[in-house]
Amino acid sequence: MTVRSGLDVLLADRSRLQRLSGSRIGLLVNPTSVTSNLAHAIDALREAGVDIVRLFGPEHGVRGEAQDMEAVAENVDPITGIPTVSLYGHTFDSLRPRPEDLEGLDLVIADIQDVGARYYTYIYTIGLMMAACGEAGIGVWVLDRPNPLDATKVEGNVLLDPYQSFVGMQPMAVRHGMTVGEAAKFFARYCGWDCDLSVIELDGYRRSMWFDETGLPWVMPSPNMPTLDTAIVYPGQCILEGTNISEARGTTRPFELFGAPWIDAPRFCEALESFALAGCRFRQTTFRPKFQKHAGATCAGAQVHVTDRSQFESITMTYCILSELLRNYRDDFRWREEAYEFVGDKLAIDLLIGDPVVRKGLEDGDDPIELARIRSARTLEFEERRAACLIYAE
Repeated sequence: MTVRSGLDVLLADRSRLQRLSGSRIGLLVNPTSVTSNLAHAIDALREAGVDIVRLFGPEHGVRGEAQDMEAVAENVDPITGIPTVSLYGHTFDSLRPRPEDLEGLDLVIADIQDVGARYYTYIYTIGLMMAACGEAGIGVWVLDRPNPLDATKVEGNVLLDPYQSFVGMQPMAVRHGMTVGEAAKFFARYCGWDCDLSVIELDGYRRSMWFDETGLPWVMPSPNMPTLDTAIVYPGQCILEGTNISEARGTTRPFELFGAPWIDAPRFCEALESFALAGCRFRQTTFRPKFQKHAGATCAGAQVHVTDRSQFESITMTYCILSELLRNYRDDFRWREEAYEFVGDKLAIDLLIGDPVVRKGLEDGDDPIELARIRSARTLEFEERRAACLIYAE
């Protein structure tokens, strides 16, 4: 059975479309904002008679051309000519719409595909839009889309407040197990990002589905998220951004490949295999990134092959990778010290994991598998709050 996205549900609902008649609409979208027939929301909604007067673009832009952490400066959509506001500029303040950006709007519709991991910035762009619209007295409709991962599962620790950044703005687990609409409800109920919120729900979705079971087309949510396979490993492998290990940006298999010029690939893979992790295997390999870390250099390392996604624990795997790097490559391995997502006074690894105790545990040689599976009081609190915001049955 094919799932219908929130966009498809809205387009088939004449009563809701009639409610939009005469309203000036802002649209927060990116390349994933498509119907099941791959028509973009901008075009489909305009054809349905919706008056879209302003577009808002998240990280990577409305059309998705920009790479990660690349400031987007756009003021008009190159295809439709609609005025456009970038919500990912050179400063932290650029992440939230200004009052003048919302002036004259009656409603904002948000339709963006998430990938189910706390670091992925789109849910925060929606949350910050909700907060700004709440202050301006403007309603927000979130058109829901599936969590690409089995959304019955939650993995990873919960972010501590002092480590909030644009890769973690709210107290959520890393693999949060929510759809975009459920996350919006979570933000409104528990995080102070409140507004007149409506979630246009998915039709036919069960939260135990993986994206390839929904029947919906996969459109790259961002330039380095080419496939569902990428999204499956991403909750753990994004942590490598906080290191000098290449997560293989600049290749065709980002996050599945990883390595550095100074790694001994056979020894490295043998060590990773010794953890006997469920649901994955490691293949020794070399690769040459075309941009970002180690651009133009041949990196040795591994490709992770997920053999059973229902058993695979991405965060556990990446903690094991970090443990091996700290144990046998201390002369070369480093935590990233440059500013990361507008924050310059904390290590990127601490912002990503959200709790420096984990980093220190890895540095001290603690068991990485046990570190990944710690369930704190904050974890239990998050799970209770999450349960109150869930829309869909398993």
